[in-house]
Amino acid sequence: MAIRFQYNKTSRQQLEKQLNVRIRSLPTLQNKETALRMEVKKAKKEIEELDEELEKRIHSYDRMVPLWSEFDPALVRVKDVELSKKKIAGVILPTLEKVLFETRPFSLFNRPKWFLDGIKSVEELAEIAIRLDFQEIRLNRLEYARKKTTQKVNLFEKVQIPGYQEAILKIKRYLEDEENLSKSSQKIMRAHQEQRREEEGSIW
Repeated sequence: MAIRFQYNKTSRQQLEKQLNVRIRSLPTLQNKETALRMEVKKAKKEIEELDEELEKRIHSYDRMVPLWSEFDPALVRVKDVELSKKKIAGVILPTLEKVLFETRPFSLFNRPKWFLDGIKSVEELAEIAIRLDFQEIRLNRLEYARKKTTQKVNLFEKVQIPGYQEAILKIKRYLEDEENLSKSSQKIMRAHQEQRREEEGSIW
């Protein structure tokens, strides 16, 4: 990134201001990046656990496969999901609080006894699957935020801060050179004036 500047004190002051803003912001950004990395790790672990739980539940119902052909899946449906918002490392994330189900009325006399257990099992499986999908949405958002924060940290650390420091140093050297040249030219002028005065004095 090319930093535009002019070789004067005003430009140097503006650059120093910008540099200080970035130096002060960098630790906060680094902390945010660390927090997001931890949240990403946590979200991945939760996804793995939910995935394992779902697999385990599905396998536990293998012996009931012949019975499931009698079950009417239209008896139960997801009515609603209760959500809340949580701020993690400056990122607003949706949080799944509760999954609400609706069961269609049916006669216990005309259905097998295990239908109530079947409804409960379907609700449990559906809730795990919904939580899994939800956790994947959260993970994607966290990954995106972490990626953006890492890019900003790298931009500050590797590009902008060194760039501003280099530009300030160039201005500083330029101004020092100008000052030295000015002092030298003043010395030369004084020497000339003194020599002229001496010459004029020797004439008289």
